[in-house]
Amino acid sequence: MAGGWWAKAQAGGMLLALLGWVSSCVTTFVPLWKNLNLDLNELEVWSMGLWQVCITQEEGVVECQAHGSFLALPPELRISRLLMCVSNGLGLLGCLLAALGLDSWRACEDKPGQKQRLLLAGGAVLGTAGITTLVPVSWVAYNTVLDFWDETVPDIVPRWEFGEATFLGWFAGAFLAAGGLLLACSARSTSTATPPAPACRQLPTTRGPGGGHHPQAKIADLVI
Repeated sequence: MAGGWWAKAQAGGMLLALLGWVSSCVTTFVPLWKNLNLDLNELEVWSMGLWQVCITQEEGVVECQAHGSFLALPPELRISRLLMCVSNGLGLLGCLLAALGLDSWRACEDKPGQKQRLLLAGGAVLGTAGITTLVPVSWVAYNTVLDFWDETVPDIVPRWEFGEATFLGWFAGAFLAAGGLLLACSARSTSTATPPAPACRQLPTTRGPGGGHHPQAKIADLVI
């Protein structure tokens, strides 16, 4: 019963980790971190990401342009680029480590301690990946809120709002952290090794008149 529960916990943790890693990669590269609707031209929707700015027109035509210079970006976007790339790398590494430590993985079956360490390391790395995803997404969202409610900016000036990638990034960070926690907690199942079989007890031997050993005599007694 307990072994089945731990196996389900490991499967659920891996599923959450993989889903979070894929969502984090998508969040990194899609230009949907911020959206802007122009009152003067409602047929165009501006969207901004970490790498480029895009304009979507009513006809469905999308025109994108990469940011001119990395140093010209606001600090939150520069640091978010680095953190999201680190998060993607950590997420992949954590998934690989955790996969090697799963009970269903046949490698290292005779070394439960090593599998437990791999699973714990994978869970810790995935948790770190979740944090490095949540921090930049939340930072950009916080600055977006500050800019939107900035009273020094005239009301006629359009304001940036949350994009779809912001919410996807929050889900990605939560999935990575939850998956890492599940995998780390389920590592205790790999530490319970199968108890060794009792050793075969050697049959005592009898001494003959000359002091020699006669195991055949003992076997004959057992048969009788």
